[in-house]
Amino acid sequence: QVKLVESGGGLVQPGGSLRLSCALSGNIFSFYTMGWYRQAPGNQRELVATITSGGSTNYADSVKGRFSISRDNAKNTVYLQMNSLKPEDTAVYYCNAVRLIIPPGEYWGQGTQVTVSS
Repeated sequence: QVKLVESGGGLVQPGGSLRLSCALSGNIFSFYTMGWYRQAPGNQRELVATITSGGSTNYADSVKGRFSISRDNAKNTVYLQMNSLKPEDTAVYYCNAVRLIIPPGEYWGQGTQVTVSS
């Protein structure tokens, strides 16, 4: 039932900005904590940011002050605003949804490529 569809990835120069979007369908959006993860070639998948239904956020140290996660509960959509992008931000970015109430579950989007290069 639950489906996550990501958009907004692409190629950007160092110092530039991108905004990723992820729309959840098939369930009640407010039941889920949403997050963004990323994986670069040869690296493990790492957490970038999370946001609860109530709006509490958490960020990886590497992106604090540059990235901002937000959600629009009316649109069932989570966003990741990425500013001051660096080449080391290059990765496939994955949307994540986790449901803690019964029945629990976790879902992933297909990923969207972000490339930061001059």
